[in-house]
Amino acid sequence: MLLALPMAVSSCDDHEHLDTALHIGHIVCSDGQTLSVEECERLHKEPVAVVFSVSANGEDGEGLAVGLRELSPVEFSDTLGVAQGTSADTEKKDGNANTYAMYANNKAGSPLADAVFSVWRYGQSAYIPSVAEMRLLYAALPVINPLLARCGGDAISLYDDGCWYWSSTEVSGQAGAKAWLYSLGTGAMQETPKTEAHPARVIITLRK
Repeated sequence: MLLALPMAVSSCDDHEHLDTALHIGHIVCSDGQTLSVEECERLHKEPVAVVFSVSANGEDGEGLAVGLRELSPVEFSDTLGVAQGTSADTEKKDGNANTYAMYANNKAGSPLADAVFSVWRYGQSAYIPSVAEMRLLYAALPVINPLLARCGGDAISLYDDGCWYWSSTEVSGQAGAKAWLYSLGTGAMQETPKTEAHPARVIITLRK
């Protein structure tokens, strides 16, 4: 549901100097603008996500941004023995399609996908990143993690007891039983039973 939020009032001079081009580390605001964190704060915008990847060719939209909040630990699936229809391809940036496949599967529920569909308030389609998208997030962490905290969000854990996050990619050949966990502390992957509970981060595709 899209919430009606008060709009910040700014002068024509403000608009003339705003850099609204997409950059890694820019902040996605609740009204859809992407601004530097300084401009976001100066204009009293509400931050909702931080840009961590910019597309070179528009193939994956204009770029990707990670939401400010971490999802509490939850199961990928409520049932073992059922493939939920993700591509199981660790090289594809297809988290959006994967998350929908998990949500729409009528043979096994996905507490993880249900959690994603319940958290977003601003009309964007949030989803769990694929392994390939997690790699992009991991590469940008030195830039974006301080910004997540500055915007009042949850910094991504880099430590052993909290750095493992669900991807939306099932394990090829074992899709009924396992999906990939991804360490945002080290960039490692670990195949994991889908009925285990682990945290996750939602991302969005930015489009104009």
